[in-house]
Amino acid sequence: MRKLSSPTETVSPSEWWRPHVHADRRPFLLARNRIQAALRAFFSGDDFVEVDTAALQASPGNETHLHAFSTELVGSDGGSATLYLHTSPEFACKKLLSAGERRIFTFAHVYRNREQSPTHQPEFTMLEWYRAGETYGALMRDCGEMLALAAEAGGIRGFSHRGTDCDPFLDPERLTLAEAFDRHAGIDLLATIGRRGETDRQKLAAQATRAGIRLGEDDSWSDIFSHVLVEKIEPQLGRGRATILCEYPISEAALARRSPHSAKVADRFELYACGVELANAFGELTDPKEQRRRFEADMDEKARIYGERYPLDEDFLAALAVMPEASGAALGFDRLVMLASGASRIEQVIWAPARWNG
Repeated sequence: MRKLSSPTETVSPSEWWRPHVHADRRPFLLARNRIQAALRAFFSGDDFVEVDTAALQASPGNETHLHAFSTELVGSDGGSATLYLHTSPEFACKKLLSAGERRIFTFAHVYRNREQSPTHQPEFTMLEWYRAGETYGALMRDCGEMLALAAEAGGIRGFSHRGTDCDPFLDPERLTLAEAFDRHAGIDLLATIGRRGETDRQKLAAQATRAGIRLGEDDSWSDIFSHVLVEKIEPQLGRGRATILCEYPISEAALARRSPHSAKVADRFELYACGVELANAFGELTDPKEQRRRFEADMDEKARIYGERYPLDEDFLAALAVMPEASGAALGFDRLVMLASGASRIEQVIWAPARWNG
């Protein structure tokens, strides 16, 4: 960034260290601290233990469209190995459940490549929490309580983002993916999914085209699903009150167990407010063989699309064999602070945002 030629010249918002820029951001940052303290008290009051997980991992995760930062570990003997900055503390937290912890939470700095926008930063804070022996319905209740706590700590009565309002003190609406696709796109989603969760691209493509979605010839069923979700459904979620979007197709829930009610869907939900995705939660898959199969399928797809794949964390797969039944959620803490403080961009609520040349 070039030097300023005069005190009246404007500066880039990325120059957060300039005193007048910091003064504008400081109320949001102090709100961030209050919200974090309120959530810590919420978990501590419910017998949770706060844990701290390492950022360096053997695998950054094995979802198709997840992109990581890699680094090289050099040993004292000169040998080297590739490690990754974690995209989530999930693997480490589940290992702690396997070790015997029952209720845990963590505020973790996580790292995701190819992600930058008003609601994305390549380094951000993830709040994750896990309940052993409890269903993901308990996590839905947690989410509703946490929205209200964040609003109280942020000192606001309602969330607002890009012209959309949401009352965080109302209980979230619960909406299945099938209901959402029917309501907002006129698509019968479950009709494109077989009895064991297999998907029919042709059936979904035909319905999506009628709904006005432009498709590419090489778009897979998952690609089409994502197009519909992003274009037709997400903008309608979390209006007036938060939305819990649940019962994802099994193919879109790599780390979640199948629903006990239908083999077509999984115990996965996402939390939305003002059209912004805040949290992603699972009834956790604990079958190591099934988890390996899903990871390998996702890495095959990643190799097809991006020409790369990440290794599997063999310790994680081994730990699943002794992990208790559990549910877990990951919440984008910076995004929650944005809504609960009235900020419009994610860098406004990060004390020292990442900056790079270029």
